[in-house]
Amino acid sequence: MNFLSMLANDPVVMFSFGGLTIVLAICAYYIYYFLKHIQDDS
Repeated sequence: MNFLSMLANDPVVMFSFGGLTIVLAICAYYIYYFLKHIQDDS
């Protein structure tokens, strides 16, 4: 339990999860964007 509280309070872990969230959101947007345009083109 101490390990999890250490991870929850570590700013490096928070920035890493924040960066991963931003990257995954950008990837999801581009997947949606390309699939939408491929479907409209057909």
